[in-house]
Amino acid sequence: MPRKIKLYTAKLSPPGRAVELTGKALGLQFDIVPINLIAGDHLKEEFRKLNPQHTIPVIDDDGTIVRDSHAIIVYLVTKYGSDESLYPADVVTRSKVNAALHFDSGVLFARLRFYLEPILYFGSTETPQEKIDNLYRAYQLLNDTLVDDYLVGSQMTLADLSCVASVASMHAIFPIDATKYPKLAAWLERLAKLPYYKATNQEGAEELAKLYLAKLEENRAKAK
Repeated sequence: MPRKIKLYTAKLSPPGRAVELTGKALGLQFDIVPINLIAGDHLKEEFRKLNPQHTIPVIDDDGTIVRDSHAIIVYLVTKYGSDESLYPADVVTRSKVNAALHFDSGVLFARLRFYLEPILYFGSTETPQEKIDNLYRAYQLLNDTLVDDYLVGSQMTLADLSCVASVASMHAIFPIDATKYPKLAAWLERLAKLPYYKATNQEGAEELAKLYLAKLEENRAKAK
């Protein structure tokens, strides 16, 4: 068992939760360093030295600094995984896992971030329908992608652990309609049965949803 890896993160951060989910799946322990995004901890000089892009999560593994959740989870499973199940070595399977990681980065999390950021950080009172529609389109894309129990085949991989952190956060704000997106809803329910899921992912997703609603109400009150 390695020494505890230092993880700079926030419970409300979907990418941070993806790293924590991966850690749980691998049996790793993290030394959590909480970063309060709303308070601007990520913009402080000390953190910017660690990550000039001032994003979370970041890990410090005995002096090795890795940034970006997708890079981190690949690093963790490659270094500490006892088998290839989460990140199969087969080139075709791995390409599908990588594609899902890019889908999370470029579509799922990106669309959620661009919807939430103006409200959480810049006092916006708007909830643009176009951005909401884009979130539902992402649900449809993912629903259409699911042909097996998991995103890549019949067993859980990094693809699921990464995407479910974003999807759970989206779902907490814009609930997934199981009649419209049956495969997506079933997939989310399947992952929610993981013994560490509730504490590691669901609670943070719900916390993010509460913060979003509170900030939206606060912004609208100030604008009156």
